[in-house]
Amino acid sequence: MEFRVLRYFLAVAREGSITGAADFLHLTQPTLSRQLKDLEQELGKKLFIRSSHRVILTDEGMLLRKRAEEIVDMVDKLEAEFRSMEETISGDVYIGGGETDAMKQIAHAVKDLQLSYPNIRYHLYSGNEDDVTERLDKGLLDFGILIQPADLSKYNYIDIPAKDVWGVVMRKDSPLALKNTIQAVDLVNVPLICSRQAIKQTFSTNEFADWFGEDFDKLSIVTTYNLAYNAAIMVEEGIGYAITLDKIVNTSSDSNLCFRPLEPKLESGLNLVWKKHQVFSAATEMFLNVIQARFSN
Repeated sequence: MEFRVLRYFLAVAREGSITGAADFLHLTQPTLSRQLKDLEQELGKKLFIRSSHRVILTDEGMLLRKRAEEIVDMVDKLEAEFRSMEETISGDVYIGGGETDAMKQIAHAVKDLQLSYPNIRYHLYSGNEDDVTERLDKGLLDFGILIQPADLSKYNYIDIPAKDVWGVVMRKDSPLALKNTIQAVDLVNVPLICSRQAIKQTFSTNEFADWFGEDFDKLSIVTTYNLAYNAAIMVEEGIGYAITLDKIVNTSSDSNLCFRPLEPKLESGLNLVWKKHQVFSAATEMFLNVIQARFSN
């Protein structure tokens, strides 16, 4: 029994006439009649009571109609599922970046994308600019989040609509915790804990030097860090004050630490970057499209 013939049979049952079914199926009436007669011979049962203007299903025909509808529905569903599998975008997206609040922006985009494309997997890598760009250049990352100022000459990029605020993380029982903001004079001759990225990037571009002014050379940097989590441990032990970005260290009410922004305010912009002429997979292409649409609004 051919599946195609079952569809022919159902068309006749639905139309109530061979002529109407032939028109619907774009077949000639003799061809359709021959197919139905062959089906009856194959099953050894009479399926229709024929009259001059219409056909009526026999009991056997009604049973076949019920079963044929179930079979056709199942095959249609299976074909749809296979088409869906072909159309489903899946794969891996690798994103690297420093500890920054910008990751919340990325997380929002991932959440939106996940609703429509649940088979895309995301892999996050934490590191400073050198770590991230090295892995980008080697093809180990698809995208990187860089804190400005950064060398963007080798990359395509878009601006992330957020800025990170610089400040100082300290123990709540430290003298500077009584202040609402921290000025340059407050940091002279106190032990400072600074990120290696901040020293390499920001100091070399004179952003911090301009902020500190004439007191820049008087800074006492006793520790450098790569991850703010480690810097927070040093602060808790009383090693010094950590110059870092807001919201990357736990300074909630149940923490022993607090954050005070610099005054005047010092902010850094953020970029999402990827290699020029990069060939994207379907998953990374979809991720970039969603990011661009989200960040262009």
